[in-house]
Amino acid sequence: MEDVLIIGGGPCGLAAAIACKRAGLHPLIIEKGSLVHSIYRYPTYMVFHSTPDLLEIGGIPFATANEKPTRQEALNYYRLVASREKLRVHVYETVTEAKKTEEGFQVATTDRFSQTHLYQTRKLVIATGYFDNPNRLNVPGEDLPKVSSFYKEAHPYAGLKVAIVGGNNSAVDAAMELERAGAQVTVICRRTELSDKVKAWTRPVFESLVKKGRIQMFFGATVASIEERVIHVNTAEGQITLENDHVFALIGYRPDRTFLHSLGVHTDEESGVPVHDPETMETNIPGLYIAGVIAAGHHANAIFIENGRFHGERIARHIVSQENV
Repeated sequence: MEDVLIIGGGPCGLAAAIACKRAGLHPLIIEKGSLVHSIYRYPTYMVFHSTPDLLEIGGIPFATANEKPTRQEALNYYRLVASREKLRVHVYETVTEAKKTEEGFQVATTDRFSQTHLYQTRKLVIATGYFDNPNRLNVPGEDLPKVSSFYKEAHPYAGLKVAIVGGNNSAVDAAMELERAGAQVTVICRRTELSDKVKAWTRPVFESLVKKGRIQMFFGATVASIEERVIHVNTAEGQITLENDHVFALIGYRPDRTFLHSLGVHTDEESGVPVHDPETMETNIPGLYIAGVIAAGHHANAIFIENGRFHGERIARHIVSQENV
């Protein structure tokens, strides 16, 4: 019987495990990918918006020579934290089922060797992120091999005609990298302007590239359909057809609440936020907690590493206080 089982090995899951361990518990993390898999899947040369201190967990300093840490530095840091804190983490193990029992919860998993495992735990923390659940365009041709919801790096697309759907940081960063690598880039944004969250130091560079014609930009536009060699775009002036080799649909992600719903956790219909006590992070199911972006509603960007990293401390305090009653 486990004290605490945490589903999700991202920064917020790691922070929850650290808080629980320091409170005298013996947490186990189950992660379906690599450690901090969501960060691993970020673009290769990505730079965080946040300063290192806002990404720290467990009070362990995040040392970097730069004002803003890179993806590689973050991967190094979180590996260091997990090792230093001697956290128990089962990577490449996928949770297939979770259910309530009289003593707590039963969690079934399958590992990378297709072997099944069954865990019993008194407390369950769901700290799954959202990076594996991209929003969809819902247009014909979206499932073609040339369409991707994840951008890694620019080199493979040199000399190709690439369309990027979106108007946030990921779209802007990808567009600039692709242009520098020699791709012919078109950005399609349904809003009439870029997101106000676009980094202040990249916005003028991107706008200059658009002004110079090095990046083609369509505001107030949407993709109508995608074909092997072209895409059809709805613009303010009517539908146009563009030659196209690849499409990046960088339009955000949504949390996966499958296990929450299967366990009976209620969700506020208007906000999409799972019902929980923000002081303890416990849901309407006793002993079941949430941490990180899973606690956000329809606006996933409301919770990220900077604030989600503190959820674990609330959870640990509540678990220990119950055991001491």
